Amino acid sequence: MLAHKDGGQVRLISRQGKDFTSASLKAAIKALRWRTLILDGEVAVYDRQLVSRFEWLRGRPEDEVSTLPMFMAFDCLQWDEADVRLQPLHARRHLLERVLDGVPPVLFPVRRLADDGLKAWQQVLERGYEGMVAKDPASPYVGGRTLNWLKVKQPKYRDGDRGWEPKQKP
Repeated sequence: MLAHKDGGQVRLISRQGKDFTSASLKAAIKALRWRTLILDGEVAVYDRQLVSRFEWLRGRPEDEVSTLPMFMAFDCLQWDEADVRLQPLHARRHLLERVLDGVPPVLFPVRRLADDGLKAWQQVLERGYEGMVAKDPASPYVGGRTLNWLKVKQPKYRDGDRGWEPKQKP
């Protein structure tokens, strides 16, 4: 999901080009003090145990409680009229944390895990995360798949579940 801010105009656009601009996220992004921003991230809602439930974006069971949609930012692509995609990830990450410092809780940078890949994977397992994305901290931003980052999903994780049940065989 890309969050675009240009003055008072805000849009959240999916990889498929669908507009997902919710009122709460639009207001939060519009309130950011920079005139122009493009942030890369995901939108999710969380259940009572603060587990992300992406499938609830299309509707949740009536007996379940969820948060408002939240934008979890991975990267900053444009900041205050400047295209920052060619800057290294570690610089863009620092910029992202600066942009989102002290803003409403519906916007936040995705947590960083340990720099050591094996320690980071252990954190994924212990916390029940869906997985992790390992990125080269010196890499520029490139849309789509690239050799500079690797998405690793937990083998027993199923979208829509709480994380630990084995996937069903077809």
